[in-house]
Amino acid sequence: MQSDVTAFIKLMKHPVKFRLFLFAKLPSAYFAGVRLRQITEENCKVSVPFKWFSQNPFRSTYFACLSMAAEMSTGALSMAYVYKLQPAVSMLVVKTEAEYFKKAIGRTTFTCNDGMAIKETIQKAIVTTEGQTFKATSEGMNEAGELIARFFITWSFKVKKN
Repeated sequence: MQSDVTAFIKLMKHPVKFRLFLFAKLPSAYFAGVRLRQITEENCKVSVPFKWFSQNPFRSTYFACLSMAAEMSTGALSMAYVYKLQPAVSMLVVKTEAEYFKKAIGRTTFTCNDGMAIKETIQKAIVTTEGQTFKATSEGMNEAGELIARFFITWSFKVKKN
């Protein structure tokens, strides 16, 4: 499992391959400017800029664009741990919650530090063969280090039946 996690992280860090993945699978995130900034086994940072494509009528980043970046910071970690996993494990967002603290008027970077807890939840799903959920946290900060938003993304992990 460890080498597949490392292989996935290496794949995600490749700027061209990652952008092609976004363009093919998440075109809204691609055009909004969502970008992976850092990924390790423990954490992931994803940013979204304030620009024409990501704006709302109130001169700030549209909440859906913030949500895309927050979800991707948790989802990339989850994908790393299910990548090429045998038995295969499906993953699905089953709930999202958000708190907003400050207007997003520049680049917002979301960080999820739940990599090890996500790994444990996936391992538990495999051992028990029962679906498991995990509520991941992603915090979005502006360039001045101020908290913009906090998202809670609940993921479901379930071993796929053949």
